[in-house]
Amino acid sequence: MGGKQDGDEAHGKPAKYDPSFRGPIRNRSCTDIICCVLFLAFILGYIVVGIVAWVYGDPRQVLYPRNSTGAYCGVGANNSRRDKPYLLYFNIFSCILAANIITVAENGLQCPTPQVCVSSCPEIAWTVEVNQLSQKVGEVFNTANRNFCLPGVPWDMPVIQSLQQELCPGFLLPSTPALGRCLPLLNSTLPELPGISSNTSISQGISGLLDSLNARDITVKIFEDVAQSWYWILIALGVALVLSLLFILLLRLVAGPLVLVLILGVLGVLAYGIYHCWEEYRVLRDRGASITQLGFTSNLSAYRNVQETWLAALIVLAVLEAILLLMLIFLRQRIRIAIALLKEASKAVGQMMSTLFYPLVTFVLLLISIVYWAMTALYLATSGQPQYVFWAPNASLPSCEKVQMNASCDPTAQPVNSSCPGLRCVFQSYSSTGLVQRSLFNLQIYGVLGLFWTLNWVLALGQCVLAGAFASFYWAFHKPRDIPAFPLSSAFVRTLRYHTGSLAFGALILTLVQIARVILEYIDSKLRGAQNPVARCIMCCFKCCLWCLEKFIKFLNRNAYIMIAIYGKNFCVSAKNAFMLLMRNIVRVFVLDKVTDLLLLFGKLLVVGGVGVLSFFFFTGRIQGLGRDFENPSLNYYWLPIMISILGAYVIASGFFSVFGMCVDTLFLCFLEDLERNDGSLDRPYYMPKSLLKILGKKNEAFPEDKKKKKK
Repeated sequence: MGGKQDGDEAHGKPAKYDPSFRGPIRNRSCTDIICCVLFLAFILGYIVVGIVAWVYGDPRQVLYPRNSTGAYCGVGANNSRRDKPYLLYFNIFSCILAANIITVAENGLQCPTPQVCVSSCPEIAWTVEVNQLSQKVGEVFNTANRNFCLPGVPWDMPVIQSLQQELCPGFLLPSTPALGRCLPLLNSTLPELPGISSNTSISQGISGLLDSLNARDITVKIFEDVAQSWYWILIALGVALVLSLLFILLLRLVAGPLVLVLILGVLGVLAYGIYHCWEEYRVLRDRGASITQLGFTSNLSAYRNVQETWLAALIVLAVLEAILLLMLIFLRQRIRIAIALLKEASKAVGQMMSTLFYPLVTFVLLLISIVYWAMTALYLATSGQPQYVFWAPNASLPSCEKVQMNASCDPTAQPVNSSCPGLRCVFQSYSSTGLVQRSLFNLQIYGVLGLFWTLNWVLALGQCVLAGAFASFYWAFHKPRDIPAFPLSSAFVRTLRYHTGSLAFGALILTLVQIARVILEYIDSKLRGAQNPVARCIMCCFKCCLWCLEKFIKFLNRNAYIMIAIYGKNFCVSAKNAFMLLMRNIVRVFVLDKVTDLLLLFGKLLVVGGVGVLSFFFFTGRIQGLGRDFENPSLNYYWLPIMISILGAYVIASGFFSVFGMCVDTLFLCFLEDLERNDGSLDRPYYMPKSLLKILGKKNEAFPEDKKKKKK
């Protein structure tokens, strides 16, 4: 009814003419109500999980270190605790030798040695001398740079007794704060300590510790670089924004030549590949290097030196070159249609510039979803109460027999002097009792499901809103006069009001597949060492199938949201209609998809590459003559603002081109529907632009000037 199609009626009946249809239907009803109720109930439960996590969680357990009494360093109601933000380990070597120095998990950074909160880390190396063992604690430790004993230690206690009970440190090392903890400096000379040798293992342990945690200097330099170059980074991002906008708008003028240049470029690259493979094959053939001489080997690089490898590559490239040439010859009409749709998409974006900035709304919603999940997960992970038990370094002594080791205790009530030397109350773990702690795993799974579902729903919302706006452009007969006022905001309100359930339905299907992929990746990582080649092959096939399934569902959902935005039907009907419509025009779908992908890839390379090159030449001082007011900033790491500029340019280009890609897909489905619904008569005129009518050899009888031009 709308001309010859690529498919046939085996893929559904073509759309019928509807005299009342004038673009996105306004009189619509709510769709997929059950899914909408389920999604809203799930979100309500997600909020309840967040409230429970906030009530029972304590993220200070992760953010702040604890001393031996369980108090947080740098946090508290009194000034004495707030003024001591750093944690000092009495014997840091006991942590290293116990191979338990860095355990960032539920138990935080724990170490079997007394720990005390201090206002500043030790600056010089010091150790207790032999003649000081008989002195009082106050005489030795009551100084500005040695006052690191546990709180409550009597100043009249002998030093030797305080060392035996581990109430005061036996030595101090010059340290630097890292993550709130005093860690020794590598460039300092370690003192000779009783029972501790400054051997290679200790040095390696300190080195690994500092490499993992001591990033203060690097962090400071990074902040300095960002502080000095932030306005230049903003200028680079502004350049990326302008380049992306210009590229989209200029497609209206240069889409045809640009697509032709890109296709010829691909043909040229393949032709050079064929030539290179032939030269390599000819040289190896003359040398007599054959695979029969090499045989079978696991060294894949060895196959580069045999003629059969280059011959196979030559054949593959030649076949691809031939296929591309044949497609260019026989599908030239459909390539012209794709170019015309790209030009029309650029025109639509130019008429509705607000659509280019809608990705900011999507970005904000995605950021809210991610931050909410991260905070909820953090609070849930810290919902348990810390548990403390008795511990002594010499528990086998007769004076310690009356003490029940590993029994629960209160660190705040533990006396500093006891008959058992070194007895103290130490942290063991976080409690797993209580309803919240027993359900912690289930709550975390609920949170992960909520993260995936909300992220996919936000992305679906953006696609449906943009599709509604661009569909109103296509189905406006007289452009721009018939385009409704505020098409983007109207589509946003319409989508939220009527189709929240349909979007939730599509997002849930995609979420289940993505979670299945995550579970499969987790199982694969756990069993990778124990798998045989057959099991690895099967696992790889499963992962490949799920990846393909996810890509197909994303493609189907995208087109279903377009049909929902236009006709207001439920998800299943919209997905079926979109799939059948595309199958009836499968060749056009393939050509348009590949041409659009090639064009957008070139656009991203142009924007990101241009910004990257400009940033490199500027931040490395290679651009001269900018004037005194435009001096290049002095940087510690010049690559940092360059990488930030490149990453920001990629994000900006992806946001702009995602809008353009959605516009192309929407206009394409509208174009296919237009071909099936209308025939160009006065009662059923085509809504497509004149360029598409000319390519297809069609015309509207509503334009008599076409007949006059034909007579002339």
